Amino acid sequence: MTFKRILLKISGEALMGDNSYGISTEVIRFLSSEIKKVHDHGIEIAMVIGAGNIFRGVAGAAKGMDRGSADNMGMLGTVINSLAVQDGLETVGIPCKVMSAITMLNVCEPYERVKALDHLGNNRVVIFAAGTGNPYFTTDTAAVLRALEIKADVIMKATRVDGVYDKDPEVYPDAQRYTTLSYNKVLRDDLKVLDAAGISLARDNELPILVFNMKESDNITKAALGAEGIGSLISA
Repeated sequence: MTFKRILLKISGEALMGDNSYGISTEVIRFLSSEIKKVHDHGIEIAMVIGAGNIFRGVAGAAKGMDRGSADNMGMLGTVINSLAVQDGLETVGIPCKVMSAITMLNVCEPYERVKALDHLGNNRVVIFAAGTGNPYFTTDTAAVLRALEIKADVIMKATRVDGVYDKDPEVYPDAQRYTTLSYNKVLRDDLKVLDAAGISLARDNELPILVFNMKESDNITKAALGAEGIGSLISA
């Protein structure tokens, strides 16, 4: 099937490219050109971007920081990444709005569900920044929440491998890739696709999740158009 409205989840680490920190302009250009291909098919696109290239709240908490303060820092990092991707998309001619769960009017719009739907209906890409606006919730959970709020057909999680494996394929050459699997299997086997809260929320609302490799040219378009053999589909 061809999806009419997708939510694309991208990790902050994906924006680093070959760097050890920060944002690679080459990755932004590549990602923007790939999203343009999907946009040209008339598919409505929303995005959630992590902040692992800048700061991860859970990592800061593990080193002794207050978890609430650390998560707030991570949420602000997602705004930085969202603005970088917005600039890349607008450079290739795609109208884009960043909507933040933390109000910062001089930088981006505050998140409003109805306004987000209006932007999508007017062919704008919408990037949801600052997670849910609350500590203790990851951008995985934020992605599922926003996807449900805008009635997206699917969450497409872009990774550096071509789907979900029974073990880390970058470490174990004999790792086996799943073409389809259930939410319960992801939770039971602790497959680390999304965090448990996000997977549970998707399961309870029957929101499918497609995990695929974003580094391959045309993969985002193929996934959005329902091409066979692209990634792993998690569903009921």
